[in-house]
Amino acid sequence: MESSDYYIPALALWACLAVRLPGLLRDWRDPLVRSVGLVIALGGAGFVFAAPPTIAAVNDVSGVPNASSLLVYVIISAFSASCLLLIVHWRGGPPAYVRRVSRRWRIAYLLIIAALIVLFALGDAPEERRTDFDTHYASEPFIAEMIVLYLLAHMTAAVVTTSLCWRWALQVHGWLRAGLVVLCAGWLLNLSFSSLKLAAVSARWTGSDWDTLSTTFSPLVSAVAAPCATVGFLLPLIGPRAAASLRAFAACRRLGALWRELSSAAPGVELTGPVTWYASPRVRLTRREAGIQDGLSLIRPHLDDTVRARARAAATAAGAAPEEAALAGDAAMVHAAVRATRDGHPAASLVATDASVAALRADLPGLSRALRASPGVMEALPDSNALSPTTVQDGERSRT
Repeated sequence: MESSDYYIPALALWACLAVRLPGLLRDWRDPLVRSVGLVIALGGAGFVFAAPPTIAAVNDVSGVPNASSLLVYVIISAFSASCLLLIVHWRGGPPAYVRRVSRRWRIAYLLIIAALIVLFALGDAPEERRTDFDTHYASEPFIAEMIVLYLLAHMTAAVVTTSLCWRWALQVHGWLRAGLVVLCAGWLLNLSFSSLKLAAVSARWTGSDWDTLSTTFSPLVSAVAAPCATVGFLLPLIGPRAAASLRAFAACRRLGALWRELSSAAPGVELTGPVTWYASPRVRLTRREAGIQDGLSLIRPHLDDTVRARARAAATAAGAAPEEAALAGDAAMVHAAVRATRDGHPAASLVATDASVAALRADLPGLSRALRASPGVMEALPDSNALSPTTVQDGERSRT
């Protein structure tokens, strides 16, 4: 693998950590929040310190050949423990039970990390190996035990986490289930990573050379596994917010036609204050809805029920369903009112009732859609000028 294959997943994981950082700092006392932060941070650290350039740098700084391998083992073991703790706190249960199980996993992996350090100190690994440490020292006393212990600890975390997540996924729905399924996939990949390495190490014991499994295939699997597991943890946290933002963005777009129509009623006058470029879709939607309501209040004196009735009849004659015909009538009335307001015409001859206006305000997306697409709108507009009081009075004078 190229160095970028290690650093790119690390940057992706730490980018997720940066997004979550404000919440992590605010709620750091929460064990669940703390576990999320540790999982992401340790996952990224595992990739950074497993990259060959970083391995060389750590070995040079420490002055101990292969000290970086021990560091990677410790980081990955801590990552495994953090994932187990996250699952325990995430699933919840009686507080005493959660504390007891968490304490057991913490103690177990602290003992494993301590054992890794002791075994490395007792062993002899004088030749620096940046990519094949596992297989090169697979038969070295103490170092071999350290390697096997690290791989078994990682496999244990993978099996337990996958089992817990799968059983939990069968009991829940929505974003939580999606996250758990992705998490299962990520930890199955993690299990494949450690299994490939263990197979390569075992092959060395029998005199075979399966080093490619450890040096080529397992890093590729790991490059997918850690981000996948992190996405699984984050999906239930950010998924609902992302979905809400997408819905707000779509709703804002649906109101675009109505917003532009009402904005033309008073050129040079903004329906709402400026919105910053970084405003969330929800804020933008709220501002747009409020501006539309203000725009409807602006054209209220020119909302003419006669225009609506004619447009509704025209839409019905064109084959529109009753609901669409009603929306076409509302859209024609609004369009005519906007034009009358902009041109400074007197109030409508038959101003819409409060109940009609309330119904108008209640279905803004439907009104916007009708303004954009309903055939009855344009059919009624030529008649709208004839419905203004000035035109009616002119007609009466001509008859006399």
